[in-house]
Amino acid sequence: MKKEVSRRSFLRKATLGSAAFTSAPMILTASANREKFLLNRHYENQSFSANDHLQLGLIGSGIQGIYDTMAALKVDGVKLVAACDLYTGRLDRAKELWGADLFTTRDYRELLNRKDIDAVVVATPDHWHQKITLDALKAGKAVYCEKPMVQNFDEGHEIIKVQKNTGSICQVGSQGMASLGNEKAKQLYEEGAIGEIVMLDMYNDRYSAEGAWQYPIPPDADPTTVDFDTFLGNAPKTPYELKRFFRWRNYQDYGTGVAGDLFVHAFSTLNHIIGSHGPSRALSTGGLRYWKDGRDVPDVTMTLYDYPKTENHSAFNAAFRINFIAGSGGGGGFRLIGTEGELEVGQNAVTLKRSKLGMVPGGYSMIAFTEETQQKIKAEYASKNLENRASSLETGTTTWEAPRDYKGGHYDHFHTFFQTIRGKGNIIQDPTFGLRAAGAALLANESFFKERPISWDPTAMKLI
Repeated sequence: MKKEVSRRSFLRKATLGSAAFTSAPMILTASANREKFLLNRHYENQSFSANDHLQLGLIGSGIQGIYDTMAALKVDGVKLVAACDLYTGRLDRAKELWGADLFTTRDYRELLNRKDIDAVVVATPDHWHQKITLDALKAGKAVYCEKPMVQNFDEGHEIIKVQKNTGSICQVGSQGMASLGNEKAKQLYEEGAIGEIVMLDMYNDRYSAEGAWQYPIPPDADPTTVDFDTFLGNAPKTPYELKRFFRWRNYQDYGTGVAGDLFVHAFSTLNHIIGSHGPSRALSTGGLRYWKDGRDVPDVTMTLYDYPKTENHSAFNAAFRINFIAGSGGGGGFRLIGTEGELEVGQNAVTLKRSKLGMVPGGYSMIAFTEETQQKIKAEYASKNLENRASSLETGTTTWEAPRDYKGGHYDHFHTFFQTIRGKGNIIQDPTFGLRAAGAALLANESFFKERPISWDPTAMKLI
């Protein structure tokens, strides 16, 4: 009923023209391509004294940790005061980027013990996420934990529990969550722009060694500069190996494969846009086709998900595809396909396509009938008036793009995080949201390695 009301609201606005139709396109005219700008965000102009800055600590100064910190420091009133990593070269890089006076350490507990640190970014390998996040919450720090929030299903509920008990702020870092693209797509979906959702189509193609996680190993990496034993943590003990340290995403012991790295972004966006808790079943297949470099996770994978009907969406199916050896050169997409239209969603742009639903038979199915019978069939269909006004509305394609001066989804996600710390906002990706996104992704791994469908309770966030 809720979605039907939204659908009628969308069509009613469409008939009023652009003056009364602010968020969805005017659809009375003939099919056409249209371009519009997303409304830019306006941020409160604030100036902060040195004593008013939120002081940030970075735990895991690798690739994502650096990008996270760069985005965080663009927000007014934030200062990085400490960084932690198990490779000294990354600590040297942190000082190179943010000043020689930056406090650096190999022991993250030294950051948590500092009274001057208000918040930490946890950008470590996945198998350390739960331990460090729990320790940080208990130390009274606000936590920005990179996705996926957890490496295993059973780790998430403890984070939810501790966050509630401590009252500390915890936001999961899927950086596109707060983007203008997500905001617009959510608005359009809730207004019924695509009718009832029937399918999600997500794919990510890559065609480079870097894209397949074959990250460079620095020439100075050795047992004196890399703390390999601490890196292992609770993972199985294994001899010192630099590939495992610098290319940890390639191993089940430390990462979560393509699902944990890439599916999570899609699940975060999807759950946010349509108000879903996630899928109820997954079936995954694939294999290691090209990058046979010692990794034990697939480089090509396809996963199908079943979503149950809820008050916010109809039952639908989702298809996720990753290819790390895409000879086409690479690319990606995220499309919500409904009974009345399609949304292609990105952080900086959203495209809505609406087409007329053909209800009257054409030449293909009529060819086996005599001319006289064809005329009778046409008359019969015409009397039924199947092509009512609503189904005949032409929309064509409308694309909303972010303004050129838009600061980006990564900035917005951190802005929301810091505003919440200051008591002026609410995060949109808390630990419960984070577990639902991570759990849905982990279903793919569970299905792939067990070679069977896996069922999941998306509300209770537990395997069935």
